Amino acid sequence: MGARVNMTIAITASGESEARPVSGARNLALDRVRSFIIVLVLIHHSVIPYSHYGRVDLQSFLGFDAVTTFNDTFIMAAMFLLSGVFVWPSLRRKGVSDFLRGRFLRLGVPLVVGSVILMPLAYYTVELRTSGLGFGAFWWRTVTVGPWESGPIWFLAVLLAFDLLAVAIYRAAPGVVDAIGRLSIASRQRPALAFWTLLAASLAAYVPLAVYFGIGRWFTLGPLAIQAGRVLLYLLYFFVGVGIGSAGIERGLLARDGKLARQWPAWLAAAIVTYVGLIALIYYKREFLPDPENPPLRWDVAHDVFFACFCASQTINTLALFQRFDNDGWSIFDPLRESSFGIYLIHYVPLLWLQYALFGTTLVPNPQGTAILKAVIVFVLTLAISWAATAALRKIPGVARVL
Repeated sequence: MGARVNMTIAITASGESEARPVSGARNLALDRVRSFIIVLVLIHHSVIPYSHYGRVDLQSFLGFDAVTTFNDTFIMAAMFLLSGVFVWPSLRRKGVSDFLRGRFLRLGVPLVVGSVILMPLAYYTVELRTSGLGFGAFWWRTVTVGPWESGPIWFLAVLLAFDLLAVAIYRAAPGVVDAIGRLSIASRQRPALAFWTLLAASLAAYVPLAVYFGIGRWFTLGPLAIQAGRVLLYLLYFFVGVGIGSAGIERGLLARDGKLARQWPAWLAAAIVTYVGLIALIYYKREFLPDPENPPLRWDVAHDVFFACFCASQTINTLALFQRFDNDGWSIFDPLRESSFGIYLIHYVPLLWLQYALFGTTLVPNPQGTAILKAVIVFVLTLAISWAATAALRKIPGVARVL
């Protein structure tokens, strides 16, 4: 998938840090899903170098490939969905001008800072492994010649583009979103309707492009990038979220008293079955195909089908589980809520520097044990450093409006 494969977190399109339905009551589950994703993002980035797939460090652990497959398949789509939920209520409340002003502040400013400062600082660690080029010369080459790696910052540009498209539809064809909202309302008591519709739409949006472009192709322009095969998939999930939000969270699929949460065993089973199928296909490619690097078309199609099916299943499953088991009282994810966006923006810098510092070292005699221990160290320290940095920055007047 290349150096640009990264996960990210949901950023509410309204710029607000809490999930409130139209009625004003807080939907704690959506807050906590966002914080849960932060943890998965950091885990994902922490283990990639020590997986057989990433193979950056000398030690690796095959179990990390299962982790990266799990994360890479559904998190981005789910996060675009969550980001879309707050678009329509925000547009109705603020109007187009204020909405866009907030979007450019909340997404545009971090995009510029992240692209010009944070990502070159993070990716300088890659340069240090191959040359003694100074940071100033590396930065100038990055922004003038390239490659200009965006890391997880690319999501901000894509989300901003989707927000602009949502504004255009809000002005010109709001009925498109209203139709999705009506489906959400109908799914409150019939969540299977939403599940099968999302699954079918995911197949249609993902499989043809994925087969045509393959898994590693990216569209890039400077620091702006998006994975070619997933453009329509991400757009689909974003507007599914917009539709859910347009109808009101408590009136539709994500209502706290709806049937989605009560039928969680079905969604969990669907996620397990499709994930096992995805892993089985990957195992078959590695162990039985004569040329695993160039699998036949039938394998690509089967893989892309299971990818789309697991993406839909696990997205629904995650929402259902949090609605059922983590929608009241106190949660372990609550402390992350205010700092979630800042942690996402900052984490790639300490993460890559920690991986650079540990590169090639042997911590225990067992290579797999070393890989696991390195991943744990990177995860814990990255979370601590980026969380502390975010808390400090949020104390600066005006910064809290962005972070």
